Amino acid sequence: MTNSSDASSKKVAAGVLGIVLGGLGIHKFILGYNTEGIITLVISFLTCGIGFIVFEIIGLVEGIIYLTKTDEEFKQIYIDNRKAWF
Repeated sequence: MTNSSDASSKKVAAGVLGIVLGGLGIHKFILGYNTEGIITLVISFLTCGIGFIVFEIIGLVEGIIYLTKTDEEFKQIYIDNRKAWF
């Protein structure tokens, strides 16, 4: 069980890393979504950067979504219910 302050720090870290390094999927690893993080990382490298651009846009959107949620909404959606994409 994750407490509120832990969820809040994960929200900020995942949001900022989603915006800055979304193409590498680092924000997925912060939230514990290892499979999704590996998928993002592998596709980014195997496509010689084309996938990175696509995932950077996705990461930007996800980062903004994470940061605009309240701490309770973020915890419920991304920690408790484990919604991996958007």
